[in-house]
Amino acid sequence: MKKRHAVARLILEDGSEFVGWAFGKHRSQAGEVVFTTGMTGYPQSLTDPSFRGQILVSTYPLVGNYGVPVDPKTQEAVLDERGIPVHFESDRVQVSGFVVSEACDEPSHYNSGSSLSAWLEKNNVPGLAGIDTRALTERLREHGVMRGKILVEGTRDVSYDSGDLAHPVDVVSPKAVRTYAAAETGGKRAPRVVLVDCGAKANILRCLVARKVEVQVVPWNHDLAGLDYDGIFLSNGPGDPKACGKTIATVRRAIAGTKPVFGICLGNQLMALAAGADTYKLPYGHRGQNQPCIEVGTERCYITSQNHGYAVRGDTLPNGWEPWFVNANDNTIEGVRSSDGLFSAVQFHPEGCPGPRDTEFLIDRFVAQVRAVAKLPADEGPRLEAGETLDSAVVRLAAARLVAAQQPAAARTTAPAASKGGSK
Repeated sequence: MKKRHAVARLILEDGSEFVGWAFGKHRSQAGEVVFTTGMTGYPQSLTDPSFRGQILVSTYPLVGNYGVPVDPKTQEAVLDERGIPVHFESDRVQVSGFVVSEACDEPSHYNSGSSLSAWLEKNNVPGLAGIDTRALTERLREHGVMRGKILVEGTRDVSYDSGDLAHPVDVVSPKAVRTYAAAETGGKRAPRVVLVDCGAKANILRCLVARKVEVQVVPWNHDLAGLDYDGIFLSNGPGDPKACGKTIATVRRAIAGTKPVFGICLGNQLMALAAGADTYKLPYGHRGQNQPCIEVGTERCYITSQNHGYAVRGDTLPNGWEPWFVNANDNTIEGVRSSDGLFSAVQFHPEGCPGPRDTEFLIDRFVAQVRAVAKLPADEGPRLEAGETLDSAVVRLAAARLVAAQQPAAARTTAPAASKGGSK
């Protein structure tokens, strides 16, 4: 006999109601209801700390068909030798609830250790399936994101404000400093970067460590005085950037100095506020893996991964600062930088996960800048072309070496050397 699913409802603050069935944890939960347009990558999205306190709606109709890449024995996240999650962006599910059109009960993938429903249940997160997510998304687009609650039959009702978090960054930020050693440096001193963790995704750490950077992760409100570092990286995170007054003060002191600072997502807003600009809440935000961003002064457009509900007011940027990227859909600011280029930030996620990593070369630019200012030798590893990932750069250079080795000796002496890439 087929198991009966419990009836569940999503009720929005404007009175709209969507009825379906429950999966995951059978409990009621409130939160801000937002939508993402990503077609894949739900394990990464659901563990992204920037979604803390939010009920996430997937516009893609089928979710869960490739399961969840947890350890099949422990049902926990798989960690690398440094304790960084391999497949997730944090060590737990961060959303307050998950709403889909259809949830797959029987996933099929070699790396799957759990179904989506079982994983959510283990993490105490309710899910709602079987509703018209197109109609729900249209309502959120027309009226803006709003609070809502998932109510599961047989469980107690909850209030809309019960899902509110007074300071979501403080919830997801670490409480202590932790240092991650750089990848193999050949005995050379690695550049030291402080990662101000306002809810940092794990792939930020992976990208920095892979580029032979020693990373010191600090809480959002940590005083950087007395720390020995060569550059600062401002992470992503949830909520209103103006709630992070201590971080803004830290960044304000940093941009008065001479060490490079780079930020992403919330870090972009924090840098703009520290410089004297203003931020505002978007009607329904940018959440997905297909947001087009144009680099100012060029005709080059990048497809980017994004997850944010706030943006920088471009007309409030002070002298000495300028827009770096703009969104091709709505012309919102997608990046800012100082005129001398020492301080810069982007609203999107160069590290992807999920989504394209076409702009991962921006992390290379930052690391190269840190090395240059600290007077450290340039890394001899592969530099990324625009639109390249670290893995594809290694493959490209290996292929170039193979082709060169197959050429006659005379041709190798006259042919130009294979480029190591690098977008200036």
